Amino acid sequence: MNLFYRFAQFFSWFYFKTFHFFEVKGTHNIPTVGAFILASNHSSYFDPPALGCKLPRNLHYFARDSLFFWPFGFLIRNLNSIPVNRSRLDIATLKSVLKVLQSGDPLLVFPEGTRSPDGQLGSGKKGIGLLLAKSQSDVLPARVTGGNKVLGKGMFIPRIGRKLVVTYGPILSFKELDPGKSDPHRYETIANRVLEAIGKL
Repeated sequence: MNLFYRFAQFFSWFYFKTFHFFEVKGTHNIPTVGAFILASNHSSYFDPPALGCKLPRNLHYFARDSLFFWPFGFLIRNLNSIPVNRSRLDIATLKSVLKVLQSGDPLLVFPEGTRSPDGQLGSGKKGIGLLLAKSQSDVLPARVTGGNKVLGKGMFIPRIGRKLVVTYGPILSFKELDPGKSDPHRYETIANRVLEAIGKL
């Protein structure tokens, strides 16, 4: 975890605590060692820093490949961002992700694939199912509450004073999520099981 990432964590926590009554629950569920996929709902641009600022691990993030231009690309690379084409999970991205997980670091993934317009959970995309099947990683489900009220879809200015809460649930083993290779909809089944776990938080 580099110094710049640590500073970004502190700055994010300080901002959320000061202006959004930030609260974090379930930190005892966060594994202290080993790779895992942090899977969360998604309704705000604030979700990634909210999920990462009190997580005491070197968390990695997906970011649109179009954002990786100088000097912004240098900035987000130092925040552990991995470039991804939002329309598909290509081989190069998959290799980068597997390398992160093999190194023992966690990765943040939004199973819905995009932000919810109203804060309600959407359907899971099979991309996370594919990623889990290839990596066989455990999953830490999480839920961000209030993100759509603070800086939801269509908002350009954060709503000061709106509460933001992050809840981490119990870790899920890959075996709990995987229906097996005989399931013709294996990736979709895995994705839906992850969404179900998030929905219970």
